[in-house]
Amino acid sequence: MEEESDSRKINNSFLRDHNYATEADIISTVEFNSTGELLATGDKGGRVVVFQREQESKNQPHRRGEYNVYSTFQSHEPEFDYLKSLEIEEKINKIRWLPQQNAAYFLLSTNDKTVKLWKISERDKRPEGYNLKDEDGRIRDPATITSLRVPVLRPMDLMVDATPRRVFSNAHTYHINSISVNSDYETFMSTDDLRINLWNLEITNRSFNIVDIKPANMEELTEVITAAEFHPHQCNTFVYSSSKGSIRLCDMRASALCDNHSKFFEEPEDPSNRSFFSEIISSISDVKFSHSGRYLMTRDYLTVKVWDLNMESKPLETYQVHDYLRSKLCSLYENDCIFDKFECVWNGSDSVIMTGSYNNFFRMFDRNTKRDVTLEASRENSKPRAILKPRKVCVGGKRRKDEISVDSLDFSKKILHTAWHPSENIIAVAATNNLYIFQDKVN
Repeated sequence: MEEESDSRKINNSFLRDHNYATEADIISTVEFNSTGELLATGDKGGRVVVFQREQESKNQPHRRGEYNVYSTFQSHEPEFDYLKSLEIEEKINKIRWLPQQNAAYFLLSTNDKTVKLWKISERDKRPEGYNLKDEDGRIRDPATITSLRVPVLRPMDLMVDATPRRVFSNAHTYHINSISVNSDYETFMSTDDLRINLWNLEITNRSFNIVDIKPANMEELTEVITAAEFHPHQCNTFVYSSSKGSIRLCDMRASALCDNHSKFFEEPEDPSNRSFFSEIISSISDVKFSHSGRYLMTRDYLTVKVWDLNMESKPLETYQVHDYLRSKLCSLYENDCIFDKFECVWNGSDSVIMTGSYNNFFRMFDRNTKRDVTLEASRENSKPRAILKPRKVCVGGKRRKDEISVDSLDFSKKILHTAWHPSENIIAVAATNNLYIFQDKVN
């Protein structure tokens, strides 16, 4: 991995102009589809942008990895809940692709309250020669119709249509933080702070509540659900993580309401590290099954942990993402950064994991060699096909030429959302309002 990741080339970055970047342009989720041919991003303005990978051409083999804009559509609009006098943001919290069954593509997108199923399809022919309408679409006077015409399909410029097929709403009192498509491809779940609902993709007017941790008295509330995901192969199994740093594995065959978990993963806290911030930094912001289904990966504020499903007592591996921030927790608490929710992803073979950090840094850990690397996604060093140089952060003492001091890190530049191509070494990294796509060096 050290060879590959140290010589990772920027292949293409989708950059919006900084001068015109608004809050609405901030990317809030990134997701490859199951083949890696498409990549979707959602932003705070409720838009979804889908990129399609260039097909290989003999004249320009290096263009194979490039992703170009395929479709852009407004998925969610701002709403107002009149009963609770609450504004509902249009921000896209998560996007999940459904496996492709035919020529069209389907994806689920969600804001805080409503999940939508979108169909993305191509049109390159249009019907012409209607009897009752003329070519502009105006209705013809029946008295003027003297002969019957047979409508024909004529070729036209390719159009990509995005149409909403289903809207799954009115099932969440609290904010939806994650959605996950089941391996049966018939159901999916949506998760908010206190409940998890199971939906059938065909049925929009009802869902089944499968987890409910809301206490009878809200003053007794001690933890909230932070993320949930289905097992990649077993449609009856799912996990959810909590703000207390624990993970619960549930089996829907055991009971309809999975309030009792089958397995409980939690690492006991080291008393020597106990501090005022212990509880905040132990909250899990993301949980992901490995592609094999054997392992779980969780991300808390300072670490990424890999768990073996057969060992509940402690994680198999723990990786320090930015341990140099341990001494800065007080100022991170004051500027609210300590509540940032970082995501984590596996590569296609489950051998490397990736997660984001501050200063537009993102980290990769090779599980086999135990090597790790810090890379930076920024406009300054993002010329196409430039080679990324590993970055190092120094904590006090003498700073080397290529190191950056922990005191000069920019905490407003954070990489929360990343995605990894399902089979190749291509990664997508969202840095505020810019999307960067990196790939391994192509000889």
